[in-house]
Amino acid sequence: MFSLFAQGFRYPFRGLHLLLHPELRALVWLPILINTALFGFGLYWAGNSAYAQLRQWLSVLPDWLSWLSWLSWLIVPLFALSAILVLFYSFTAVANIIASPFNGVLAERVEDWVTNHQTPRPEQPWWRDVLYAPFGELRKLGYFIARALPLLLLLLIPGFNIFFPLLWGTFGAWMLALQYLDYPLANHGILFPAQRRIARQHPSIVLGFGCGVLLMTIIPGLNFLSMPSAVIGASLLCAHEQLPQSASRSLPS
Repeated sequence: MFSLFAQGFRYPFRGLHLLLHPELRALVWLPILINTALFGFGLYWAGNSAYAQLRQWLSVLPDWLSWLSWLSWLIVPLFALSAILVLFYSFTAVANIIASPFNGVLAERVEDWVTNHQTPRPEQPWWRDVLYAPFGELRKLGYFIARALPLLLLLLIPGFNIFFPLLWGTFGAWMLALQYLDYPLANHGILFPAQRRIARQHPSIVLGFGCGVLLMTIIPGLNFLSMPSAVIGASLLCAHEQLPQSASRSLPS
């Protein structure tokens, strides 16, 4: 069990090593550049807005609190840092929606490269991924929210809330695994309900993969590369472990 978990944990980092592969480079770096540009614009706008708002608050301090204005040299950087952190970790969710059409093609390219074009897939027009991939991301987001909200109730239950960090981390890792396994599995026409059944058939390796992605996601700087690395890692996992074939062994919906 632990060996399968460790094996799954390594897949996102194997994807990280392949970001510069000639056959994958364009599909990897184009969405990264788009998302980085959007992130930079959002950071610039949020920073300017936060700074202007904070200066306005300081300017209307009562006379007897005017001496606090000297603290602006400390408050402004802390305020800006908080805004940066919020933007930094919201970047991943937005990036997945924007890059979803690229990720499906990237997963297909990785699988073809690994299997030497020996894995059959149902024929689907290219525009289908472009039009429907973002809606798939929103569907997964809805699935996550519907299960995250009950889990958050544990925070209100004395005694049980001490287990919340462990449960939340496990839940987050599992959801990240489903998030990225969707790309290679959807290329085989496997829908989200069947994808979840496949994941439940391989819990150790799937959870290990999700934990690896989670670690990459929470490291500043590395999280910019976590999305394409996870897509490549998920595609390698599906190809090596033959997860699409598990769909035929899944129970009916």
